[in-house]
Amino acid sequence: MSGSTSVPRPSFGDKGFIAPAEADILAGVQADINAAFGGKLNFSTSSGAATNATPQGQLAASEAAIIGDSNDNFLFYTNQVDPAYASGRMQDGIARIYFITRNPALPTIVTATCRGRVNVPIPAGALARATDGRLYQCQSGGTIPGSGAIDLQFACVQTGPIACPAGSLSTIYQAIPGWDSVNNAADGILGVDVESRAEFEFRRGQSVAQNSVGQVTSILGAVFNVDGVLDAFVTANDTGAPATIGGISIGANQLYVAAVGGTDQDVGTAIWTKKMPGGPYYSAANTTVTVLDSGSGYSLPYPSYTVKFQRPAVVSVKFAVSIANSSLVPATALSDIQGAIMNAFTGGDGGLRARIGSTIYASRFYPGIAALGPWAQIVSLKIGAAGAAAAFTASIATNVLTVTAIASGVLAVGQLIAGAGVAPSTIITAFGTGTGGNGTYTISGSQSVSSEAMTGTGLADSVALTIAQAPATSPADINLFLV
Repeated sequence: MSGSTSVPRPSFGDKGFIAPAEADILAGVQADINAAFGGKLNFSTSSGAATNATPQGQLAASEAAIIGDSNDNFLFYTNQVDPAYASGRMQDGIARIYFITRNPALPTIVTATCRGRVNVPIPAGALARATDGRLYQCQSGGTIPGSGAIDLQFACVQTGPIACPAGSLSTIYQAIPGWDSVNNAADGILGVDVESRAEFEFRRGQSVAQNSVGQVTSILGAVFNVDGVLDAFVTANDTGAPATIGGISIGANQLYVAAVGGTDQDVGTAIWTKKMPGGPYYSAANTTVTVLDSGSGYSLPYPSYTVKFQRPAVVSVKFAVSIANSSLVPATALSDIQGAIMNAFTGGDGGLRARIGSTIYASRFYPGIAALGPWAQIVSLKIGAAGAAAAFTASIATNVLTVTAIASGVLAVGQLIAGAGVAPSTIITAFGTGTGGNGTYTISGSQSVSSEAMTGTGLADSVALTIAQAPATSPADINLFLV
């Protein structure tokens, strides 16, 4: 079969596949049909009073649309071989070249303080229950030291971004003699559903360095590839003197590794397999494991090595969202906004999750809230690190906060106040007799709270974390104000 066409062809250039404009495709199809039927055809596709749609007009428009759709599908396919755009099965295929697969859904990780008798072991797999009834499993286990308390990582037995607010992991589910109590001082670090396109590509980029040894990126890629790891950060002080990096003082020539999730042993082994021999670890690291070299041809007893790394402190991030009050605001506004913020916080909006050592900007959360509907008219959105501004003892009567003791920091107008009995969305609106220390302060909302420990959170446009801090949040940290 031979012939010619006036429909412009796609082409390949320096930027890849180039599809012709659909207006040019339509013009080409009309020219072909016109030539076939002797010319002077009316290609109108209007159906108004002035003109009527013609069969040839509709036929040309449909054929042009089919060609355009075919070009669009091929353009999509050609983009899928580029890691910057690949998604789904095509992204999985690219990652397989690097011997990694997409992470399944991962659980929320909670750092809990376990108290009890000295030298009582709390094994990996020990269970605790949160106030919502969900169970959390101890990841690596540990032995209660002379202080009577040890911080251990627990993972929810259910996967996904399940909130575990501070103080909610409070019941020992499986009794162990000598283990008296469990409690989480900070929010759990939210788990994730199946790894998103952006998160998977980020990890694939890190994994490229896994084939090397001795580089910071080599270690980071290996740690990210450990089962259950939600986040990691690796850096090194390459100088001969102490240096402050990411807000943390690191000794001369020391390697710093921080990780959230995964067992201590798995993380330590991943670090050891990629670290060059001889260099010291971060001396103030809070986690130490022993790695046996059983895979290099040695016989028993295998050589052993001590590996140190950091389990970062959890920083609960609080939100104060003000929207315009109107009859359009639904009764579900608070829960809708909480869901939108938590979705973005964990990377569900298509970006990366809030990470160790990052700066979290309030503006990141605007699109998700605005997308809830025309009722979500944002007046302001501020965030802060929970309790970072002040810790104190106080009571509340109606709208007066009476502070009797300051543990740390300074109170200020605009701070978000939290405590066991304090109502959500309580903010200092004015000074009374107090101007930062003991005294009285006017707060939003009338309530009655007996004297208790409280915290004040300063609110701003961003929160900057050190490389020894991991961000977390929960619905209880997200406050709504109608103005």
